[in-house]
Amino acid sequence: MNFLDQIGVLILTYNEAPNIGRTLGALRAFPEIVVLDSGSEDATASIVGGFANARLVARRFDAHANQWNYGLTQCGLTRPWVLALDADYFLPADLVDEISRLAPCDRVSAYRANFRYCMNGRPLSGALYTPVAVLYRRDRARYVQEGHTQRLVVNGAISELKTRIDHDDRKPHERWLQSQQRYARLEAAHLLGMQRANMRLTDRIRLTGWAAPILVFLYALIWRRCLFGGWPGWLYVLQRTLAETMIALEIVDQRLQRQDAARGAAPAPQTDEPRER
Repeated sequence: MNFLDQIGVLILTYNEAPNIGRTLGALRAFPEIVVLDSGSEDATASIVGGFANARLVARRFDAHANQWNYGLTQCGLTRPWVLALDADYFLPADLVDEISRLAPCDRVSAYRANFRYCMNGRPLSGALYTPVAVLYRRDRARYVQEGHTQRLVVNGAISELKTRIDHDDRKPHERWLQSQQRYARLEAAHLLGMQRANMRLTDRIRLTGWAAPILVFLYALIWRRCLFGGWPGWLYVLQRTLAETMIALEIVDQRLQRQDAARGAAPAPQTDEPRER
């Protein structure tokens, strides 16, 4: 039996016209795809409409975990397995073939995938992107909010997929910068609100407000060998360093605001409405 018949694909989008066509084009063998959109203002909806196996559902974005959980429970997915993808995740043909031949036993609740990071279609020799559980039993999984993004909670064992997914975001760099600013603010608030006993080493490093940008720069450039990736590798190093710098800026700024509040000074108001997926 073709295992693809057991899978409903779920993709979150917001203004993903530069990516969604490539992503859906690689998923033609899947019988059902739900694209949960946050109110795109570009050609995302019309591109999705060009694929017979895909349908678009709209929901205003409030938080990543809420959006994913809504997709799992309120968008008509009925197949027992879900393949959850970002719009910039591209599945190579070898991975689609690998998934089609899966025959999971009952104790296996999910499959985790590694990634090959690409910059404008050019694969890097290394990156900081961690493995993600992308394929799971719908009735054994849910999402919880953690910082600026979501974390999947799976009830059961997680196996590994052998073929990597290409992470290949072609959206304009301006969009990346806008997203990172909001992500940094949410991540800083999450870190400052955590109990220190529950922190991972990476959380503790970030919370210093200075160490993470330096360490990420060196780690990505040398240890992950982006030094040998030419201009795409250098662009990736700059992006990751800037992202950590923005988090550090927010951590320091929010600490200062809390100190001002403790002394009775009113913090500067912040107005930013969530729009991103």
